[in-house]
Amino acid sequence: MSHAIRMHRTGGPEVLTWESVDVGAPGPGQLRLQQRAVGLNYIDVYHRTGLYPMALPAIPGMEAAAVVESVGPGVTEFAVGDRVAYASGPLGAYAEVRLMPANRVVKIPEGISDGQAAAMMLQGLTVQYLVRRTYPVKSGDTILVHAAAGGVGLMLCQWAKYLGATVIGTVSTPEKAALAKAHGCDHTILYTQEDFVQRVLALTQGGKVQVVYDSVGKDTFMGSLECLAPLGMLVLFGQSSGPVPPFDLGLLSTKGSLFVTRPTLATYTAERHDLVSAAAELFDRVLKGHVRVEIHQRYPLRDAQQAHRDLEARRTTGSTILTV
Repeated sequence: MSHAIRMHRTGGPEVLTWESVDVGAPGPGQLRLQQRAVGLNYIDVYHRTGLYPMALPAIPGMEAAAVVESVGPGVTEFAVGDRVAYASGPLGAYAEVRLMPANRVVKIPEGISDGQAAAMMLQGLTVQYLVRRTYPVKSGDTILVHAAAGGVGLMLCQWAKYLGATVIGTVSTPEKAALAKAHGCDHTILYTQEDFVQRVLALTQGGKVQVVYDSVGKDTFMGSLECLAPLGMLVLFGQSSGPVPPFDLGLLSTKGSLFVTRPTLATYTAERHDLVSAAAELFDRVLKGHVRVEIHQRYPLRDAQQAHRDLEARRTTGSTILTV
């Protein structure tokens, strides 16, 4: 019998328990997957704590690399033995074996390892839509990236630099600043020691930035608005510090006809053709070396509790995977 991390209640990392599970045969349109590596993401914390509600008991996790073990009726795009990856619902990635809808899965090309695929799908597809669709970054733009040394941050800095942008990133420590700079960040701001708004104004000589990519939320949101040039866009794609409180939309007009959006990967990859094309572009960027996927932490899947503790304590950088 295979095993998985299950939750019977929401709460701290202690609610993640290692249990045996019974996985049946794939139904119509499904694949049975033998997992190889599972991606760790902050959305997993949101599910665990109940910030993003889900039916319980549940197996968390949205991202993994796997091998197709068997194919359900009606599936023609995949065959037994194919290496595949995914970064979407239904939840259940924290498992040795699982069933997955075939239309949510893509093939892993040669040259990309299982670990890389598990580490890059959710974060990399997020970066793809952020810099190519939500706000298409272009040469000459100056952008601000919060949490620049995180998994999404490091990929975003690299991709934006490849597109010709000047990248400013906020980080918490000198070590993370060095890491961000090594991945395309032109200027780093230690938000624990400096006022990031004043530093952005100084770095841009008062011109501010065209876009802010903000995954922090409550603690940075109002400051992010202050960093935007007229007609600039604040892309709020996470809330690691908590949800943004209600605010007067009139502020957007007084600060320069600003835009605010709250996008999700699920929306941008809801259609099969969007998922496939986004994954193809991501894989191409990685294979050509424009974006490096570096796994900085690895934990056995059964040690998911410790992985969550380290993630929430900001002890991790870059990408983290749970090995199966």
